[in-house]
Amino acid sequence: MKRFLLFCTVMITISCGERETYRFEIGEDDGILRSGPVVLNVPAEEGENQWALKKKEGEKYIPVPFQNGEDNDLLFVHDGGRAFYTIERVDTGFPVNPAIQMDQKDGNLSMSINGKPLVQYRYEMTYPPRGVDSVFGKSGYLHPIRTPSGDTLSRIQPPDHYHHYGMWGPWTHTQIKGQQVDFWNLGDRKGTVLFRDFKSKTSGTVSASFNAAQEHIDFITETAPQIALNENLEVRLWDLNRPDRYMFDYNTTFRSPLENGILFEAYRYGGGIGMRFTERWHKDNCSVLTSEGNDRLTADGSNARWCIVSGESADGKGTNGVLFMSHPTNRKHPEPMRVWPIDGNGGRGDMFFEFCPIRHEEWRIEPNKDYGLQYRMVVFDGELNAEEAEAYWQAFANPIELDIEED
Repeated sequence: MKRFLLFCTVMITISCGERETYRFEIGEDDGILRSGPVVLNVPAEEGENQWALKKKEGEKYIPVPFQNGEDNDLLFVHDGGRAFYTIERVDTGFPVNPAIQMDQKDGNLSMSINGKPLVQYRYEMTYPPRGVDSVFGKSGYLHPIRTPSGDTLSRIQPPDHYHHYGMWGPWTHTQIKGQQVDFWNLGDRKGTVLFRDFKSKTSGTVSASFNAAQEHIDFITETAPQIALNENLEVRLWDLNRPDRYMFDYNTTFRSPLENGILFEAYRYGGGIGMRFTERWHKDNCSVLTSEGNDRLTADGSNARWCIVSGESADGKGTNGVLFMSHPTNRKHPEPMRVWPIDGNGGRGDMFFEFCPIRHEEWRIEPNKDYGLQYRMVVFDGELNAEEAEAYWQAFANPIELDIEED
């Protein structure tokens, strides 16, 4: 996270009394709300969890979940608007039970909040149904992605596209030694992306994360398969401390070990982050809204900072969906999108969304050089409006970092 000048992002006053209580206020910046993680740098103290963080609700201050971050800081989530906080030293550390759990078994790493499984990473192979070519087998993708109420929003191996795997980001038309290699369309037998190993796994009170190494494998340009890209994928789940929403980050860093690197050709699919949505959604019960005001009919091929994809809930009584956000450091931000046309899939209008940084212009990846893309998603039950989406994006683009300094 970047440190922001306090006068630009927050209004803050700090006082220190006999009990070493610090008071601060997070407000609006030029009318812009920010909803998201906050890094609070506190005075050095031996041991962990030597603080109590509270937020003012009415006339009372209620506890706010937080966890120890890197260096001497605390992490918590601010839910937007103006709020008054206190942070106070406590005599002894107090136990903090992780709200976010990770469970690894049967080839899946499942991330849960308060016992509810929400985001799952598949690290072992998943093969297609009997009778379908095994070339469509894959590992290294997110599925299922569930709403807080338990609706599954992602889909894998639909009969119209057996190579679709929940949320994932293979590159499509690439060039290696003048030959076209496709890591997306598995049926072409030119390439694939597979899980290799975990680099780290951590869990805490407000967030949990894992870092997975993935290999983009070229099948055709040499006599034996070769690794064309090494990728580190970090997924971090955030507890927003509300029953209808949570948030997760999808950050990918990649480099090519090939002598001449690799060229990502301009194409309407590829890389970035893509998601195939539930088979329940079609042209009559799902919608799109982008930061630029485009809808399902006009979003495809346009650029956006964020995009809300929402549709009918499983019980037919409400809505749910995903807010996708592109970071300002991403290539071609505001980022081009691929949104399936409303008359696609034989007129059903099934939903597929992707941020696609090579949609309009090729990208040359030089050898042994790091490249990265950052995305954030808010998964929600009910409604999420444009003002809220902008607040989440502002916190993603301009994260709040606060310093408490003793005299």
